[in-house]
Amino acid sequence: MMSMRLTGIARSLMAAALAAAVLAAPLASAWQADNGDGTYTNPPLNADYPDPDVIRVGEDFYFATTTFANAPGLRILHSRDLVNWTIAGHVLPRLPGGPAFNLDGGNVYRRGVYAPSLRFHQGEFIVAFTVVGQHTRLCRAAQVAGPWRCHTLDRAAFDPALFFDTDGRAYIATAIGSDGTVTLLSLSPDLTRVTEARQIHHIPGAEGSKLIRRGDWIYLFNAVPRRLAMTISRARALTGPWETIPSINSAETGGHQGAIVDLADGRWWGFVMQDRPAIGRVTNFSPIFWRDDWPVWGTPEAPGRVPAIARKPVQGRPRAAPATSDSFDAPQLGLQWAWNHNPDDTRWSLTERPGFLRLKATTARSFWTARNTLTQKGQGPYSRADAQLDLRGLAAGDRCGLGTLGKVNAGIAAVRAADGSLSLQRHTLIDHGDSQDATALPGPAVPLAASRVTLRLEMDFRRARGRLSWLDGSQAQPLGDEFELIYDWRTGTFQGPQVALFCFNPSRAGGHLDVDSVQFSDRPPAD
Repeated sequence: MMSMRLTGIARSLMAAALAAAVLAAPLASAWQADNGDGTYTNPPLNADYPDPDVIRVGEDFYFATTTFANAPGLRILHSRDLVNWTIAGHVLPRLPGGPAFNLDGGNVYRRGVYAPSLRFHQGEFIVAFTVVGQHTRLCRAAQVAGPWRCHTLDRAAFDPALFFDTDGRAYIATAIGSDGTVTLLSLSPDLTRVTEARQIHHIPGAEGSKLIRRGDWIYLFNAVPRRLAMTISRARALTGPWETIPSINSAETGGHQGAIVDLADGRWWGFVMQDRPAIGRVTNFSPIFWRDDWPVWGTPEAPGRVPAIARKPVQGRPRAAPATSDSFDAPQLGLQWAWNHNPDDTRWSLTERPGFLRLKATTARSFWTARNTLTQKGQGPYSRADAQLDLRGLAAGDRCGLGTLGKVNAGIAAVRAADGSLSLQRHTLIDHGDSQDATALPGPAVPLAASRVTLRLEMDFRRARGRLSWLDGSQAQPLGDEFELIYDWRTGTFQGPQVALFCFNPSRAGGHLDVDSVQFSDRPPAD
């Protein structure tokens, strides 16, 4: 997938030429951490990429991350230098589970796929993960882009840490924060069965385990969420005895869940997740050094913390970033896109009108329960998405448009009235969690004479504020006030705010929305 960056640039430039009358700033890709002088700025991916697991295969690095309810699920990224990343693919085309995974009678917004563990063994990529409420799965593929073949174990291993020892034997370590007992599961040679389970260590509040071998030492990394901190343990054997030391923490020194990855030249680098109030959980990468055979984040001159700027671990690799803009000319969706739950594949198309994404209105009471909402990650520190829409296919009662998906769900919907007229209506829906109903806040509306419109979403994570507008010629007309950008693990989607394209009808299956393009810019307006 090293061509994704070039493809994204080419599409962005083509779309910019077509839409010059409505785009107020040059198009760009996502946040660029590579400073172009041999250094990089943390985080390399300035977006919600939580629960990281990173491995090296030859000169290539791969990064597996939590995707919750999004489908396809379990995203894997690729890099040649730990700084410039593109999206390689997804393990799960659809999430396994009951009707709620299809937004039928419930939702799984804060559930789904958690904390995958990625390894490469005997010529195969192997990933272990647990869908909340289900048993742990192991999936294998010869290529990281798939296809993947999966099987299910006889139990659930919370935040599983897959580990292959030097003798080829396979294990999973797992710990649940409320207890903190680390359990080691031995796997059969074909990885299909648990053959033994034994408790090997105890760390109060521990979860998010990672197991890494370096020489004679085995290192166990654990997150301690209640302190937003990380511990490191080590032993000569998996069964212990283990000794444990505190490491870094999210608030002061750069993160609280992660591990280390080796470089081709024998050096090691650290990766660690950090909670940020608006954008979500980002992954920082850090040099490490060794002190008495313990890994220390940072440098000997500034030990114990992730540096804001560091020298790239691998020099000479070109800049790259995940794709963002899309003109929907390809026969499949770009890898940056994900549905809010498993999609209804009869209600969307890239072929019925070539060059457009067609979203057919699904039946839903509100935006929160609307299936086939198409999302991609918000990008910090600032991102703007302009969606060019053709509204001619809307039927009476359809509500289709652009907004955010998260805790605060703000959007502009194009609405067709019974008399055939069109209007743009602002709405905000705030999710309060499983035990409370969401708060729906209606906003202003404006009549719309034309059947084509460009809607704009701006997300300024520096100020934790978003804005929605529609373009009248080349001028952006805000619709409603600014709204908060909030990340909260207890409510919303457990993710940072996402860009969302939606189309639903509260009373019946209606017409359709045609999306010509979505153009992304990371250049904020002049202050």
